[in-house]
Formats: sequence, C-alpha cells, structure tokens
Amino acid sequence: MLNLASGIKIYVYTPVADMRKGINGLSGIVRDEFQSDPADGSLFVFINRRRDRMKLLHFEADGFWMYYRVLEAGTFETLAAKIDHVDRRAVEAAPIRSQTDLGHDCVVA
Repeated sequence: MLNLASGIKIYVYTPVADMRKGINGLSGIVRDEFQSDPADGSLFVFINRRRDRMKLLHFEADGFWMYYRVLEAGTFETLAAKIDHVDRRAVEAAPIRSQTDLGHDCVVA
C-alpha cells in the first residue's frame, strides 16, 4: 500500500497516457503539461486509454519512484464522472476507483 504524507499535491493527467513512457517521458509530460517540476515532491497520476493501467510518478529524497498498477478486472473511473466542476489549480480529490479515495488536494490537467 502506498502511504502519502498529508498535504502532498496530486496531479492527474486526464488525456490518455502512453504507458510505454518511463520516468524521463512522464517527467517531460509533467514539465510540459503541468508547468511543474517533477522533483517537487508531488504525486503525478497517468492512466491509459482502456483505463485499466495506472502509473504514479513521485520524487522522494534522492530519486524517483514510479508505481505501476494493472487491474485484473474493472477500470479506473474518470474524475469528470465524480466531480461537478474542475478547477485546474486545486480541486478536491475524488475517488478514481470505487474503492480508492486519494483524500488529498488534486490538480487536473
């Protein structure tokens, strides 16, 4: 289980993400799309077209972590289905899977 520090910012990349990308490719998306530093300690979320795979990019202490989740059944829900409006700067995190509640500030791009 992934434990996140309270107050961590979570950025969700809403376009379809290419799951072939590694740390360098996803860091490029963070810099280009979020105009953010991928090493600032935030958590960046990327989901594939079928919505059954998710990658998380996170910098901690002295290096990057990249988590990869593949669902055997079901899909991750879209954020748009869970929230009434999207404020690109800060929206309250909505569950992106029925059993998953991020519970942190979340920014959507």
